[in-house]
Amino acid sequence: MRVGGIKMGLLVSGAWRRAALVACALLPIAFATPAAADFRLCNNTGSRVGIAIGYKDAEGWTTEGWWNLSARSCETLVKGQLVARYYYVFAVDYDRGGEWSGKAYMCTRDKEFTIKGIEDCLARGYDRTGFFEVDTSEQRSWTVQLTESGTDQPARQFPQSVAPTAIPGLPKQAK
Repeated sequence: MRVGGIKMGLLVSGAWRRAALVACALLPIAFATPAAADFRLCNNTGSRVGIAIGYKDAEGWTTEGWWNLSARSCETLVKGQLVARYYYVFAVDYDRGGEWSGKAYMCTRDKEFTIKGIEDCLARGYDRTGFFEVDTSEQRSWTVQLTESGTDQPARQFPQSVAPTAIPGLPKQAK
């Protein structure tokens, strides 16, 4: 294209071309979100389910609840990088009855709670509830799937086979 006898055109030097290519290559990285690192629970049943979790961090044992999950939904219970290898879950089926429980006894209560410590639950005014263990194998994120069996009791299914009997680091408690 000529304007007033001067040839006009898009002049792109080699340096500008390289800079533009680098910018285009880095653009997806600039807008990328970090990989999720959460502890999630999915309720794959036809019922509403209440969830409580327990874990040990640098400050000691903590139990938290309640998350109320509608049928066929998921919820993030711990956001960000997991602080423990083992998490403990207790879930109750609000509609059909039954529960997902285990032999790791921790403190809970009927209303929303965060409780520090797992000792002397009853003496401290809390309920003593059996949680099942989830071994995350030190993964950055983990999802537990709750499913129902063909019977009246719900069944639990883990991302991998986990038996809630061996509970590393959990103090023994009398029944």
